Amino acid sequence: MPNGSLDQHLFIGPNKEPLEWDLRYKIISGVASALHYLHNEYDHRVVHRDLKASNIMLDSEFNARLGDFGLARALENGKTSYEEAEGVLGTMGYIAPECFLTGKATQLSDVYAFGVVLLEIVCGQRPGTKIAGFQFLVDWVWLLHRDGKLLEAVDPRLGDNYTAEEAERLLLLGLACSHPNASERPKTQAILQIISGTMPVPTVPPFKPAFVWPAGGQMDMDSIETMSFTSSSFVSGSNPLEFHAEGATSDTSTLLV
Repeated sequence: MPNGSLDQHLFIGPNKEPLEWDLRYKIISGVASALHYLHNEYDHRVVHRDLKASNIMLDSEFNARLGDFGLARALENGKTSYEEAEGVLGTMGYIAPECFLTGKATQLSDVYAFGVVLLEIVCGQRPGTKIAGFQFLVDWVWLLHRDGKLLEAVDPRLGDNYTAEEAERLLLLGLACSHPNASERPKTQAILQIISGTMPVPTVPPFKPAFVWPAGGQMDMDSIETMSFTSSSFVSGSNPLEFHAEGATSDTSTLLV
């Protein structure tokens, strides 16, 4: 692609100009549209399973294209998830916490990865960059949100060259999409409306919620077949692999929309 991958424009040397705010917003909107197409408008519902900055390609006008469909899978009729025999696949930092328990990818685990990518774009930081003592970018943004300093997360290289209202909207959306509990994440249709400004961002709690499994005390029927662990009191912290368990028992191509 003429402009390479997104990460090549986000994580650059100090002597290069940062990606402009309007282009960042355009790219986020494009990725959301592509994900919505995969989840709702393609011949079969598809989960990408490896959404990340290095898999987002940019054409000459910085239109975003989803690339690397090597892990993407179509969902069978009536199924809401896809399970790989090898276990959890994807890239650390983008994998939703429930995937480590079920071994299954869903549309909402794609939404989690989208939330991480969104925060990457706004903050100009890799998801695994240690900031202020936090191991993951998402946790640092949650802290700033708690302290009422959310806009401090915006890429400092932009200076004042961004729209505060848009930045706050995107940061809150990023937190909503990367919510520890899948049932609280917005669907792609709502994401598109939030980005366009036609729908308000869903209420985001001031503190990062604990990861609770199963959500609401209800076990996903697809997951019952694969759950085999026993746990009772894991406590959520800055590590995304920690959680509360409730009642738990034992080919590369691109897409442009």
